[in-house]
Amino acid sequence: MPYLRIQTNVRPEPSALPGLLAALSTEVAAALGKDERYVMVALEAGTPMLFAGSDAPLAYLELKSLGLPAAQTGALSRTLCRAVGDGLGVAPERIYIEFADAPAHLWGWNGATFG
Repeated sequence: MPYLRIQTNVRPEPSALPGLLAALSTEVAAALGKDERYVMVALEAGTPMLFAGSDAPLAYLELKSLGLPAAQTGALSRTLCRAVGDGLGVAPERIYIEFADAPAHLWGWNGATFG
């Protein structure tokens, strides 16, 4: 159910990718109280991007989940900024995050939907 998509202009070492994706998956599952077997993480690295007129390391994140609690988006932002900062070297002020609470009937999996 939770889906974290990261677009960044950073190009991490290929050997670092499995550990980075695993760490982000674990962070998302823990932060949302979801079973990690439903968490999906995608990283689009090396994307040409510009923020505030600069191509210094930056990232755009999308976190979508069923029942995403609006009251927790501040804490989720801190968690994701820290994790992306640690993993990719992007400063928190160079990260945008879009949160989306997906309706269960619009989220498909295993030939069905959750609603």
